[in-house]
Amino acid sequence: MAYGGGTFTTQNKILPGAYINFVSAARATAELSARGTAAMLLPLPFGPQGVVTSLKADYFAEEAPRLFGCSADSNALLPVRELFCGAETLLFYRPEGGEKAHSTHASAKYAGTGGNNIQIVIRENAEKFDVVTVVDGVEMDTQTVSAAEELVENDFVTFTEEALSATAGEPLTGGTDKDPEKSDYEAFLRAVEPYTFQTLGCASEDSEINKLFVSFTRRMREEAGVKFQTVLYHTAADYEGVISVENEAEEDAPALVYWMTGAAAGCAVNASCSNKIYDGEYTVLADYTQTQLEEGLKAGKLLFHRAGGQVRVLSDVNTLTTFTNERGEDFALNQTVRVLDQIANDVAVLFCTRYLGQIPNDEAGRISLWNDIVKHHQELERQRAIENFSAEDVQVSAGQTKRSVVVSGRVTPVCAMEQLYMTVTVAGAA
Repeated sequence: MAYGGGTFTTQNKILPGAYINFVSAARATAELSARGTAAMLLPLPFGPQGVVTSLKADYFAEEAPRLFGCSADSNALLPVRELFCGAETLLFYRPEGGEKAHSTHASAKYAGTGGNNIQIVIRENAEKFDVVTVVDGVEMDTQTVSAAEELVENDFVTFTEEALSATAGEPLTGGTDKDPEKSDYEAFLRAVEPYTFQTLGCASEDSEINKLFVSFTRRMREEAGVKFQTVLYHTAADYEGVISVENEAEEDAPALVYWMTGAAAGCAVNASCSNKIYDGEYTVLADYTQTQLEEGLKAGKLLFHRAGGQVRVLSDVNTLTTFTNERGEDFALNQTVRVLDQIANDVAVLFCTRYLGQIPNDEAGRISLWNDIVKHHQELERQRAIENFSAEDVQVSAGQTKRSVVVSGRVTPVCAMEQLYMTVTVAGAA
């Protein structure tokens, strides 16, 4: 990481950066950064391998053939469609491995079964040839050449120097996929570490792989100061940074992780996923009794249930179940965590871009920092993400060294209504 960050016990940090603690209160012009980015390793049929690739929801249909070798409505891209039910941007990673499809005149640019959807059509054109790359039935590239040596690779294939002759359609064959292993997930986490995202997802039933993601999430949140939540399947992490999806999908048990990862990423800082309708394509197994739902919530499980003929998120909770003075029950609510993560990320960016190494650590400089943090919190209050905020709730003072500054304060996150208690008094007859 470029800067230090994370939590602190004493003021003994070495790296420049923002070190921020959140603790529960005892019971007796910074702009808000955008949300909507999710990151996942996806075993897709085609596309770049071993690198993180960004894709916007608005361009998914247009980019799908080029990136994945199939149309956006292909069954192979169902996980991507699930993510885009909520996310605006997807950072996806295809693990390395598998075999490239090939034919006499071309080889797929990437390994994977998506290469088997490619055909090379060669048509005579006067004394030349039109060499057309067809992907999933759509003509994606045409080159008019005299000989094979003149062909240049495109987004889908690299060409051989085999002599050209007319063909109605020469399919590429032999492309294979590779099931991701633990080492692939490790490589993904190394690759995605420098990126900014709100949620990280892993749709795996392997407990060792899920433990890997829990450890990564803890390290990034607590040591690097990078705040995000991770969505896993059946993982009792007892940690506010991890959301555990309990329900199974009929088609693929952990597949609801895709939808939840997108939903959590796209959920606004002043909103909750509680009662959100599942609008994906999987068949959700959600036949729970009231007792099972209650016990599931107590255990920190994110559950889908049937209500009014629709499948909905029961309550937007994470896996935290052990509560302390520093981590009270509010930390089990994802809406609270989103607000606190927003503050931590935004204040860190504010400090590192406007103050670190630029503004003197004198009274005027500290007043400027105080003013920016207050403006930030006031914007959160305007958006109804926090309430009862007062400028006096933020204090900025000199630290123990000439280059350190100490910020403390309090905020009260707002949570969406989930429970109604009503008493109706019936008047007697006159």
